[in-house]
Formats: sequence, structure tokens, C-alpha cells
Amino acid sequence: MKDLMKLMKQAGEIQGRMQKLQEELAALEVEGQSGAGLVKVTLNGKMEPRAIKIDPSLVKPDETEMLEDLILAAFQDAKGKAEAVVQAKMQEVTGGLPLPPGLKPF
Repeated sequence: MKDLMKLMKQAGEIQGRMQKLQEELAALEVEGQSGAGLVKVTLNGKMEPRAIKIDPSLVKPDETEMLEDLILAAFQDAKGKAEAVVQAKMQEVTGGLPLPPGLKPF
């Protein structure tokens, strides 16, 4: 019975840490870039876009396709960085224990 109570207490602690982590992830900002910094995308820890910055030199009507590709590349860069930060934070919360398949922090 003591083991069950201890397990329930630990589950409650993990739940509290997960709630705190979700709040931290919503406030986290990660910037990705492409084209040597000409295009920048900022995401939060939930992989939601927060900002896009485009160098004015890229805004030319005949280079629209290149600009679109650079925005996509910057978004992917930011997403990869945000996922790495989320994974590291999850390791801290779970004490290194893996999450069950399909369970995501956001």
C-alpha cells in the first residue's frame, strides 16, 4: 500500500511539473533562419509561429518563389530547434523516463 501511495504522489508531482512545462513552452521562443539570416521565423515551444522577419532586399516581384522557399526553410529550422528544446525539457521533467508513444507535452 505504501508503494501505491508513493506512486500516486510521484504521479501528482509529475503532473504538476508537466503543467509548468506547458506554460514554459508557450512562453519559449526559438528562432530559425535561412538565406544567411535574410529570412527568420520565430516559433514558440508548441511549434506555433510567432514572427516572420524578411530582409527588404528579398522583396522583389520576380523572386517570390525563392522567398517562399526561404520562409519554409527558416520555419523548418526553427521547428527543429524548438523540438530539441522541448525534448530536453521533457527529459528534465520525467527524470529521463521515456514518454509513452503518442504522448506529447502540448
